[in-house]
Amino acid sequence: MQTPLELQIQTLPDSPGVYQYFDKDDKLLYVGKAKNLKKRVMSYFNKVNDSGRIRVMVRKIVRVKHIVVPTESEALLLENNLIKNLQPRYNVLLKDDKSYPWICIKKEPFSRVFATRNVIKDGSEYFGPYTSFKTVTTLLELIKELYPLRTCNYDLSPANIQAGKFKVCLEYHIGNCKGPCEGYEPLEEYQRHIAAIREILKGNFKDSLKDFRRHMQELAANMKFEEAQEIKEKIEVLENYQARSTVFNPRINNLDAFSIVSDETMAYINFIQVSHGAIIRSHTMEIKKKLDEPDEDLLQIAVVELRERFQLRSREVLVPFEINLGEEVKVTVPKLGDKKQILDFSERNARFYRMDQLKQIKITDPDRHTNRIMAQMKKDLRLPVEPRHIECFDNSNIQGTNPVSACVVFKDGKPSKKDYRHFNIKTVEGPNDFASMEEVVFRRYRRLLDENEPLPQLIIIDGGKGQLSSALKSLEILGLRGKITILGIAKRLEEIYYPGDSIPLYLDKKSETLKVIQHLRNEAHRFGITHHRDKRSKGALQTSVESIPGIGEKTMVTLLTHFKSVKRLKEAPEADIAKVIGPAKAKKITEFYHSKSN
Repeated sequence: MQTPLELQIQTLPDSPGVYQYFDKDDKLLYVGKAKNLKKRVMSYFNKVNDSGRIRVMVRKIVRVKHIVVPTESEALLLENNLIKNLQPRYNVLLKDDKSYPWICIKKEPFSRVFATRNVIKDGSEYFGPYTSFKTVTTLLELIKELYPLRTCNYDLSPANIQAGKFKVCLEYHIGNCKGPCEGYEPLEEYQRHIAAIREILKGNFKDSLKDFRRHMQELAANMKFEEAQEIKEKIEVLENYQARSTVFNPRINNLDAFSIVSDETMAYINFIQVSHGAIIRSHTMEIKKKLDEPDEDLLQIAVVELRERFQLRSREVLVPFEINLGEEVKVTVPKLGDKKQILDFSERNARFYRMDQLKQIKITDPDRHTNRIMAQMKKDLRLPVEPRHIECFDNSNIQGTNPVSACVVFKDGKPSKKDYRHFNIKTVEGPNDFASMEEVVFRRYRRLLDENEPLPQLIIIDGGKGQLSSALKSLEILGLRGKITILGIAKRLEEIYYPGDSIPLYLDKKSETLKVIQHLRNEAHRFGITHHRDKRSKGALQTSVESIPGIGEKTMVTLLTHFKSVKRLKEAPEADIAKVIGPAKAKKITEFYHSKSN
């Protein structure tokens, strides 16, 4: 007999809409949209989900509610509104819902232009919102320099002006206002300025520049050169601002670009609004993942949210891959040219924003930083568990002499230097990296097993397929093959090899996973080279020390530190040696080298 939940799913329509999942306490778990409600909801229950979070959520579902809408684009809008209003537990968390500044052109006689954070539906025009108050201030200063507008809040109705209720203030006397309060400036002329300001706020400077140039020529023709010079200065101000703000092809107008950069836990979506080649608005928002949502779904959610939040009305959007925004909006995935340049610019902004956020997290919340990197490594390297304990091996020898190997240990992505180990090669003759790797890997994990010490989740071999195969032989002998993930990294192209797979994995050169692996390899190389150098130096020193009766190692180290080499020591006068180690030992050394030369 079917359960109530199964019956609900079976009776869902094959139509676009929004579905809602509830638990046994009738608490909302998740809101989703679908082109086909029945197929989408059934997919949660008919397949094994890779994500553990989705499996947990599905086990909690006891009731499904749905809302049918005419089109998929309407489903997308409804889903966005429900998520914001109801905040279900398993939906992505849209961050940064703060109040942004706007520039208002007030609906009134002799309109005022000012900045505000409150949008009042009284017929006034609002431009924005702007993500930076600095941008608002810059625009208002530009407007103030170009057009003398009133700053008072008087009711400048024709009746009040005619009745002479107001007197001009200081702003009029210093030239910042033309005195509409006393009728010194006609309403028609004032509103022409407002129309020009409206175009500037839209990013269109063309008409304002054209009007200024025409007016300047008229003044010059009438021999009003001082006034013409003032207009010329305003043209220069406007042109300078336009030059600073124009980044792309000026023919590109009324266009929005959206890009996404994500990791295991967060997604960062940047958008830029372009008008006449100028970026008039840019913003990056964060989305906290809940169910390992793909980038396509996250970008679609973000685009709908940002277009609503910032009241974007462009008919075309640029995105890195196809998403469905309905028939009214043209979705373009540019491959080259000016539009691809805009999209790349947006993605670069998203990456920089993510880097800044991660730097802050690293300082303020190191545990979260570590957890994120571990989760990312697990995903990138296709590991069964997070690599909290990693060990890396590297061989070191010069022309077959003094072969040694190094094992470095990272815990939670950071070096654990107290766990580093050196190995002198015992069973291998000559320079044989493969046999040396087989020996040290066997010795390392034989000892860990004997001492009942914890084993790593990941072993990295500095080398290609040959060294990896050698290390794998030792793990197989010890019965550890398949219990510990092992991989090799080749230096030349940063190729990552897995056992039994001839095709290497290439990680993004900027990925944090690759950076951790490179850090491991570099540490292993440094640690091995240091040991190798110490071993050679000690061998050379021991040769010298053993050949002089009565002279110990410490004395020889003191002499070599002072004289820099054995050759200089041989040639040094006995008196000079005596100054360093005393006359008795100095005599033994000079007699030894004298007899040896004879």
